[in-house]
Amino acid sequence: MTSPDIADMLEKSKELDRLRKEQEDVLLEINKMHKKLQATPETVEKPGDNSLSKLKMLYTQAKELSESEMSISNQLLSQLDAIAPAGGAGQQRRRLEGNEQKKKRMKGDPDIPRLTPSMRNQQEFFANLKGEQVAARVAQEDGEKDEWVIVKVIHYDKESKEFEVLDEEPGDDEEGGCQRKYKLPWSHIIPFPKISDLATTPEFPPGKQVLAVYPGTTALYKATVVNARKRKTDDYTLEFDDDEEDGSLPQRLVPFNRVVALPDGYHQ
Repeated sequence: MTSPDIADMLEKSKELDRLRKEQEDVLLEINKMHKKLQATPETVEKPGDNSLSKLKMLYTQAKELSESEMSISNQLLSQLDAIAPAGGAGQQRRRLEGNEQKKKRMKGDPDIPRLTPSMRNQQEFFANLKGEQVAARVAQEDGEKDEWVIVKVIHYDKESKEFEVLDEEPGDDEEGGCQRKYKLPWSHIIPFPKISDLATTPEFPPGKQVLAVYPGTTALYKATVVNARKRKTDDYTLEFDDDEEDGSLPQRLVPFNRVVALPDGYHQ
């Protein structure tokens, strides 16, 4: 790993710390608003009161901070996956599993850190993805290519931190033509922007590389933004890698809610 890579990871770690502190501040403000509304619910009926608008704004801010934290965490995990020695995680798991007495002592240790408000917020965000369509990396860890597809979230296990997802697209004939289920770590999941969040969804500028759903399919591929999203349709104009026709890359329109940030270390 080069010095610039390490510096980048350190900057991302600092950004995570900042986001978590901001989330805790926002959650404190939300709790204050809840207490105020519970104590004097009639306040919202007074002319000119903006309590509900302020509460909505705080929730929107908390959601955006949580999504930013998840995005940066995914980037850090991708960077760590790229440099971690093969088998390291499995060896550590085996050592932990083989030391039952230590595990028993740890369960009763009052000094074990508990979930911070930001971590709880992230867990709730993942749990609330149930029933939503998301982008998922379903390629095997030792696969040569990343395979990203649209899947539906069936369940999120807070203990194992794994998603159970369903690829609703029928498989090939040799696979029996059945829909496939996967269990994936959260680092292999990218939520799509919601249509209702158009105003708060960050915009990708021209020249930015992204991961987007190829028109007419349920698969996502690397693409480059040609034109920022159009306000009338909210579509991006994209050029997909390896989509050459007659010696040039055709420009394709993709809805903004089917375009996400390109994961670090992506390869296809």
